[in-house]
Amino acid sequence: MGKYFGTDGVRGRANEGLTLDMAIQIGQYLGMYYGKEKHARILIGKDTRLSGDMFELGLAAGATSMGAQVYLLGVCPTPAVSYLIQKERFDCGIMVSASHNPYYDNGIKVFNHNGEKMEEDVLLQIEDYIDGKSTLTLNTGDKIGEYFEWQDGLEIYMSWLKEIVPVDLSGFKIAVDNANGSATSTAIETLDSLGATVEAISNSPNGININKNCGSTHPEKLQQMVKEGDYDIGLAFDGDADRLIAVNAKGELVDGDYILYICSRYMKSVNRLNKNMCVTTVMANLGLYKALDANKIDYVQTPVGDKYVFEEMQKNDYYLGGEQSGHIIFYENAVTGDGLLTALKLLEIMKNTGKSLEELSEGLFIYPQLLKNVKVNDKEAALKDEALWKVIKEVEDELKDEGRILVRPSGTEPLVRVMVEAKTDELCQLYVQRVVDFIEESQY
Repeated sequence: MGKYFGTDGVRGRANEGLTLDMAIQIGQYLGMYYGKEKHARILIGKDTRLSGDMFELGLAAGATSMGAQVYLLGVCPTPAVSYLIQKERFDCGIMVSASHNPYYDNGIKVFNHNGEKMEEDVLLQIEDYIDGKSTLTLNTGDKIGEYFEWQDGLEIYMSWLKEIVPVDLSGFKIAVDNANGSATSTAIETLDSLGATVEAISNSPNGININKNCGSTHPEKLQQMVKEGDYDIGLAFDGDADRLIAVNAKGELVDGDYILYICSRYMKSVNRLNKNMCVTTVMANLGLYKALDANKIDYVQTPVGDKYVFEEMQKNDYYLGGEQSGHIIFYENAVTGDGLLTALKLLEIMKNTGKSLEELSEGLFIYPQLLKNVKVNDKEAALKDEALWKVIKEVEDELKDEGRILVRPSGTEPLVRVMVEAKTDELCQLYVQRVVDFIEESQY
């Protein structure tokens, strides 16, 4: 990771950690980089947070100052930007979003011409420009670019979704939590056009209510709604709609581990699980691995982050992978996670098997899990300490094959994350606290 770009772009508090000047500079560099032989064609999308307009227009101003032709998609899911870059042959694309973060944060994600996360070397060049280590000469005269508001983009994206998952949803009653975010632009319209009866909450964005007590990180209201109503399924999206957490008819959560389990079993049954492989991160629940073993499905682990999941899938042509958070990638169809695509895949499985989410989840026991973050001054020093690893090893020995412990640094904050899975919540608490106490007493 670079100085500004983490595993998921630049992110920070609007006009503090992430500034308008940075947006302009990112736009300028991309306009120059892709415009050496012609006017670069750049696609920009955003979620619903208040600062989105500012960063969208800053990026557009920077890019057009270097001659780019900029197309503004407006409020849209992140995966719509990724897909449309490929479909309409843009040189690159940018998404203005801080995903599941509060409204006062924002972020800038950059995609290459394939709709994939931008190559590391290009991001490092952008960082050098932001830091004044390189300079650009702005275009003048008829070489200055222009921008267009692109009305048709979302229709193209939604049509594509319905083409790859042409499922008739007549008779399905669906509850949707749009997180007051990007899903408000596509989810209801798509599901409704496929014949479903759809009722939505958190569907009135005002710039400051994105992710506020709603969406995939706060699905409690949706759970209550499904539990009290006669719904087949609940769908909770995150702020930029690249993740999905589902809710079964009993109001129980169906997170990314459940979704990977359900989809891998179904894909195997219809010979679509390429190489019989499911890609997970190290944070996937121990219960998922035991259930995949029982179904004779292979799996591989990657570091935390959809970037690493995708790299593993791309390298080996695996078709299914994702994270517990609900970020699921169907590599046969897309190069990034897509909450609405994931929802349609789940609904297709329900329709084709005639089974409910509860029935499709049978055979998966999710081990209780506890994660605690410990603030430190130097996370690298902490994780190099042999004394800490001795404590971790003691916990591993006591858990044996009925649990596990994972201790890792945060990718963006001065934190060490301690996660334990065990047979009971009490054991999770006991072992996590033992490691947390050691870290706090060591004062790293």
